[in-house]
Amino acid sequence: MSDQKTIHVGGEWRDAATGATREILDPADATTLAVVAEGGAEDTDAAIAAARAAFDEGPWPRTPVAERAALLRRVADLLQRDRESLGLLESRDAGKTLEEGRVDVDCVTDAFRYFADLVTNESGGRVVDAGSPDVHSVVVHEPVGVCALITPWNYPLLQASWKVAPALAAGNTFVIKPSEITPLTTVALVRLLAEAGLPDGVANLVTGAGDPVGARMSEHPDVDLVSFTGGLVSGTKVMRAAADSVKKVALELGGKNPNVVFADACATDEGFDTAVDQALNAAFIHSGQVCSAGSRLIVEESLRDRFVTELARRAEKIRLGRGTDKGVECGPLVSAQQLARTEEYVASALAEGAVLRAGGERPEGPGYFYRPTVLDRCHRTMRVVREEVFGPVLTVETFRTEDEAVALANDTEYGLAGGVWSADPGRARRVAGRLRHGTVWINDFHPYLPQAEWGGFGKSGIGRELGPAGLAEYRETKHVYQNLAPRPVRWFAG
Repeated sequence: MSDQKTIHVGGEWRDAATGATREILDPADATTLAVVAEGGAEDTDAAIAAARAAFDEGPWPRTPVAERAALLRRVADLLQRDRESLGLLESRDAGKTLEEGRVDVDCVTDAFRYFADLVTNESGGRVVDAGSPDVHSVVVHEPVGVCALITPWNYPLLQASWKVAPALAAGNTFVIKPSEITPLTTVALVRLLAEAGLPDGVANLVTGAGDPVGARMSEHPDVDLVSFTGGLVSGTKVMRAAADSVKKVALELGGKNPNVVFADACATDEGFDTAVDQALNAAFIHSGQVCSAGSRLIVEESLRDRFVTELARRAEKIRLGRGTDKGVECGPLVSAQQLARTEEYVASALAEGAVLRAGGERPEGPGYFYRPTVLDRCHRTMRVVREEVFGPVLTVETFRTEDEAVALANDTEYGLAGGVWSADPGRARRVAGRLRHGTVWINDFHPYLPQAEWGGFGKSGIGRELGPAGLAEYRETKHVYQNLAPRPVRWFAG
């Protein structure tokens, strides 16, 4: 991809106003993958103005629901048509394996189809009984307006779809800013929206850095909602910037997710194998660069030695390499910065007393690779246990009682997701009910459903994506009260 006209405003592809560009690097070898426009405040203002005009004067917010849903389904079909090329582009840009890239495209397709079905099957509003035959009262939902969508680097296409699909289904216009590190599939998605027939000005794109692009989007008075997925520090800046104009804010800010394993889950060889396998998946899929990564293994003390020994043995055998190469199981980290961050967290953990059981180093050769790492004998005062690493690093803590397991799992300022492993269904449901996390898996880790809400407690964010609540984020609720037989009130004597 060499075209640097990656800013899309009012249906036109353009260079940055300043002419600035940015090289996008292949994380597998640090070579240049593409050159894109480096947008700034002027580009952002132009994109917001186009979205504002398209909402206030254009046809999309007034397009019948069935037609909006039909467009979303056309986008889903185009995504499947281009599944291989999009999966490859996502793999090369974000460093994930090609199969992960393909799965991402399938999940994006599911999101567009889900929101198309959701709006199609809705009623025309909720009738409210006003207690009088002379009153017709109904609650309806309308689009919020202009939406600023800011997406992260780890799942560029997937996270874009979680925002774009419901925003369009609800009748909004938007400006989207992908991560400056991984913008390529978002550019491709906006091209597919145009091909599907979306009117000019509805979908606008600015490639560039969080400051100034994301900052300007967050503070701009003509933006009605800002939806941000990313880190806690950046998320708090978005929230502060949005406060002056009192716009709606939706934030997904990551997690420090516990994976609690009771000994009874491993009472059989099959159970043990499954729990170990899933602990690897929880921690090391996409090199741990997943907001819901099960990066905290909390295992019953009697099981710890056997479990961690086998976990470490398998972690050492994980095959690293370019995501498009055959047999590769784990790709590189996304950037040199992320690699350095991971190395610093591991060094601090070892200095604080953690025991290295696997990994803990970068392999020889080019690219931003880091070996899947298992750190045993961890405790809650360690930075690596408290803070989100976003790398292939798994910490191990132990418990003796159910209450202690719950206390450890909830001892975090985040609350995005968690897992519970037990052969006792009653215990599993009981513990799941006590965990303060937005998604809890029982005897599984990582699957999500587009029809089920996604989001977290505490500092994991505000609001929900996916499901009916994910659509509601992009709507305003209006009560229409109609008096069918108006007459004087005579409140004032006159």
